[in-house]
Amino acid sequence: MEFKYTPKVDELRGRLAAFMQEHVYPNDRKWWEHVRGERRWEPVQMIEELKSKARAAGLWNLWRPKSHGGELTNLEYAPLCEIMGRVHWAPEVFNCSAPDTGNMETLLRYGNPDQIKQWCEPLLEGKIRSAFLMTEPEVASSDATNIQTRIARDGDHYVINGRKWWSSGAGDSRCKVYILMGKTDPDNSSRHRQQSMIIVPADAPGVKVLRSLQVFGFEDAPHGHMEIDLKDVRVPASNILLGEGRGFEIAQGRLGPGRIHHCMRLIGQSEVALEKMCRRVSQRVAFGKPVAAQTVTQERIAEARILIETARLLTLKAAYMMDTVGNKIAKKEIAMIKVYAPNVACTVIDWAIQAHGGGGVCQDHGLSYAYAGARSLRFADGPDEVHRNSIAKMELGEQTSIAESLASKRG
Repeated sequence: MEFKYTPKVDELRGRLAAFMQEHVYPNDRKWWEHVRGERRWEPVQMIEELKSKARAAGLWNLWRPKSHGGELTNLEYAPLCEIMGRVHWAPEVFNCSAPDTGNMETLLRYGNPDQIKQWCEPLLEGKIRSAFLMTEPEVASSDATNIQTRIARDGDHYVINGRKWWSSGAGDSRCKVYILMGKTDPDNSSRHRQQSMIIVPADAPGVKVLRSLQVFGFEDAPHGHMEIDLKDVRVPASNILLGEGRGFEIAQGRLGPGRIHHCMRLIGQSEVALEKMCRRVSQRVAFGKPVAAQTVTQERIAEARILIETARLLTLKAAYMMDTVGNKIAKKEIAMIKVYAPNVACTVIDWAIQAHGGGGVCQDHGLSYAYAGARSLRFADGPDEVHRNSIAKMELGEQTSIAESLASKRG
């Protein structure tokens, strides 16, 4: 694995950092004012204006994989995603935000030409936004085989009935399409062949957004995390993705890139938290000396740097493996970063909050919002416990095979 960035990536990093410095960081206060105001559920006009600047600067759809018309590998995109992740709303400026990137990749990988033209092309252009409907309030969705939403064939249509929640992005007025996971064959003997994914227009009759779910009190407007009721929603049979019973297959293909993108952005958030912590403790005096001179503070700063560097290296390794051997073989590395990166971010941001005292938990420094986001990512795309179980099973299988191989040789 080569640790040095290629000239292409170095050049992009420089341009992206300069764009952030000129256009994103100076507008952070404006974003906060909008999302705390009465018009918070309306699109942020400032972001719309910056999108045209990002396109003109050649910083658009950087996430798009080489295998589907893009220019960068996962390994090349990683440091760019980290830079964007330093500011919560920045990825949207470059059309690199979740869940749109995951939905676009799903459509590019599994959609037919008509589906790509109707839904993916407007997403790639940034003309519309999307949501991913998987989690349900009535079942433990950490086990996706529990999903109960029914997708029933009726002639040339499918009829959908169910309730979803944590449908991130569905609060945005620009959200025009959902990708939904539900059961087409609930009696199939294979629990992993019961589910399918289907495209649902957000304005289809029978779709009702019930409420916005808050994350530790934050609404995440205008994006939103919505609870949605679907009652007798009819969509054309041609909206099914890949075919009936392929839902789990699609989910695995979709969630791999999505997980690593979350981890890349979290590294950026962790870096910002450490920077804020270092500035704060250098400026404050307690018990007769700067807080930075306190041993506990120095230990936390050192440990934070170690944790961030470890998370970055593990994420880069996962990206490298996804590029070289594929997502399926890299599944253990993807699971490891999905556990490690959010926990690192939670720890580092928590220490930064502690260093800021009462200021750390209020709205002035952005740390409480960053912590809420990092903490929620210990659930999103699979909770820690599920990923740890998967890692353990893979490790046991590998170690058992090694032991058996050594035993046979000794025999």
